[in-house]
Amino acid sequence: MNRSPRRWWILLVLCLSTLVLVVDNMALNVAIPPLTEDLGAGAQDIQWILDSYILVFAGLLLTAGSLSDRFGRRRVMIIGLALFGIASLAGTLAESPGMLIAARAVMGVGGALILPSTLSILITVFDEDERPKAMAAWGVVSMVGLVGGPILGGVLIAHFWWGAVFLINVPIAAVSIVAAATLMPESRGPWRRPDPLGMVLSATGMVALVWTIIEFPKNGMDAHTLVGGALAVAALVGFVVWETKVESPMVPLGLFRDRDFAGGSLSLTLVEIGNGGLLLALTQYLQFVLGYSPMKTGLSFIPIAVAALLFNGLGASMVGKLGNRITAVTGLLVVAAGFGTLSTVSPGDGYWTVAVGLFLMGAGSGLAMPATIGALMGAVPEEHAGVGSALNDTIQQAGAALGVALLGTVLTSAYGAAMPDGTPEQARKSIGDALAVAARTGDASLIHEARDAFTTAMATTFLASLAGVVSATVLALFVMRSRTAPAADTTATTDTIAANDTVAANDDTTAGAAAATDARSADDTVATDHTDVAEMTNAVSEAASTIARPTGVIPVADDAAATAKATAIAGNVTAGATDAAGIATFEIPTENPSPIRKS
Repeated sequence: MNRSPRRWWILLVLCLSTLVLVVDNMALNVAIPPLTEDLGAGAQDIQWILDSYILVFAGLLLTAGSLSDRFGRRRVMIIGLALFGIASLAGTLAESPGMLIAARAVMGVGGALILPSTLSILITVFDEDERPKAMAAWGVVSMVGLVGGPILGGVLIAHFWWGAVFLINVPIAAVSIVAAATLMPESRGPWRRPDPLGMVLSATGMVALVWTIIEFPKNGMDAHTLVGGALAVAALVGFVVWETKVESPMVPLGLFRDRDFAGGSLSLTLVEIGNGGLLLALTQYLQFVLGYSPMKTGLSFIPIAVAALLFNGLGASMVGKLGNRITAVTGLLVVAAGFGTLSTVSPGDGYWTVAVGLFLMGAGSGLAMPATIGALMGAVPEEHAGVGSALNDTIQQAGAALGVALLGTVLTSAYGAAMPDGTPEQARKSIGDALAVAARTGDASLIHEARDAFTTAMATTFLASLAGVVSATVLALFVMRSRTAPAADTTATTDTIAANDTVAANDDTTAGAAAATDARSADDTVATDHTDVAEMTNAVSEAASTIARPTGVIPVADDAAATAKATAIAGNVTAGATDAAGIATFEIPTENPSPIRKS
């Protein structure tokens, strides 16, 4: 791969584009109280303001990734940034809850177009030597946004008004558009037939799945939840069956036969499930048990961002020396140690035990993310870079929503069980309700009982999170390969991937070293011949696609207005972390916190 002299500037644009998504979702949570009062929004309005974005975002990720491969990743990202910026401006000018809900839905469309494109452009611009460093920088941006979003939101609201959390997106999106058009080369996969049925099935299935996951903890197995769950299963099963039979599938499901992609993606999903309880529980502990303000609560998460920033570079360098598997396992074990530390917190411990646990989690994420994301994206052929990135984002999105739903249920159940017999029924529902009852009745003992019960419940929740991370560690250890396979042949078929797995397995044993060397030599010879044929084929394909490729605007699915609900942050934890990972959404809880996730 020829290294672009502008590649680090391109990375800056990709990071800026990702940051605007994370910060927006994080800052919005801080803006909920003032916009509720200003717009006269009710509880249901607020729920839809939060959920309309994530439902559209989750439903369109796979479609957006496929469109970026077919029509051009830079083009799709620019369109996404434009939609996101215009919708943010509309949100700033909203005069009713309905207008803001519509603006958030359009922002979800823009976010779905942006996120898969950023990671797919990254892997086409950076070669294998520099890719871990680029991945590390891209991942740490999500973590910085995760912590900085609520702080920025608080500052903007304190000095301006709630609309400023949307207005700030506009200049960022504009700068990103100009920089992308100026600095980025266009990239796309070979022209393929569109797969409209696959798009409809994937969007329907993901929206129904995310909505069901979020509704279940609140309503249980009522008729609406059962219908949503059945629709999700039917649509997603139909999607998988269709994609295995159609001539030009939207999503190359054969990627899951690659150990690096399957191991990396599923490990990150388990981590997202484990992370689902982190901010949901810890934000309530900091505010309701330690008495922190929302702003101080946001600042309390700085250790996780600082540690991620410090250890991302180390993780990238470890990948080159130790390989993806060892680096990922090491990082995940450190994350597990962080959850273990948080599970020991007691009401009298104050903040320092929390700070140590968060620092360990940030350090572990910094080590693991470059390895896991690099491994799974290194397994994606370049022509499928967009949809491969979207597939990983979608899986983690569902994992994050599932984590918040499951661990939120664990937290609520454990809290109710830990409350002493004889306490008011309302006080057993949540610590927020208990403190409200205590304030109304003047019962000081109820405050102490609620805080003790919540701390016990939080420890149980973090032990469940620990189990999820340990499962991710085991999966990474036994599924991922010790080193990332070379990605020079980006047109590799499933058979080639399987052959590479065999070579990698032989390479793990000393006895098979000679055989592996011979196999690699033979592969090199075949690869040379294959490259000659591929170059001619690609030349013909490019000429044909130039004639056949339409030049109009990318069509956007009509059911982009479809909505349903989801959570997590919370970011990304980011990612994420992230997602980065994905992208996590940080919630300042109310008396009855409702999980949300970001993208």
